[in-house]
Amino acid sequence: MVNCIKEMVASRGGKTMSWQNPPNEKIAAVLKEAKTIAVVGLSNNPERTSYQISKAMQAAGYKIIPVNPMVDTVLGEKAYASLKEIDEKIDIINVFRRSEFLPEIAKEALETDSKVFWAQQGVINEEAYDLLTENDFTVIMDLCIKVAHAVL
Repeated sequence: MVNCIKEMVASRGGKTMSWQNPPNEKIAAVLKEAKTIAVVGLSNNPERTSYQISKAMQAAGYKIIPVNPMVDTVLGEKAYASLKEIDEKIDIINVFRRSEFLPEIAKEALETDSKVFWAQQGVINEEAYDLLTENDFTVIMDLCIKVAHAVL
């Protein structure tokens, strides 16, 4: 089994960042219990990583809810301009946006019924992590949901 736990302590511009993903067992439970994944930044371009990963998760049985104000539908699903517009239960919020956008998306996530915030590989933001964990979210960062699904 691959260890999906990541912890980071790094210095960026003199500021120390620290965050930690939940244990593999918790990540596996999140994936097992989830039925819907709202994908923030999901592109309708089949060449984009967000499309490819979302298509694989859809094929694995998850309902994908695209969140992108620039598209109408992706993978046969109606797209929403923001998380706040979604009128159904969201089990996981999966984010394909740059790290600097995470605090804004995290604030919006607080207005949903979701309790899981998943930032894709290479996407990390301590401000978003702190805000979400202080509000009882399970937060996973810098980890590909498709890879975790495959190995856990």
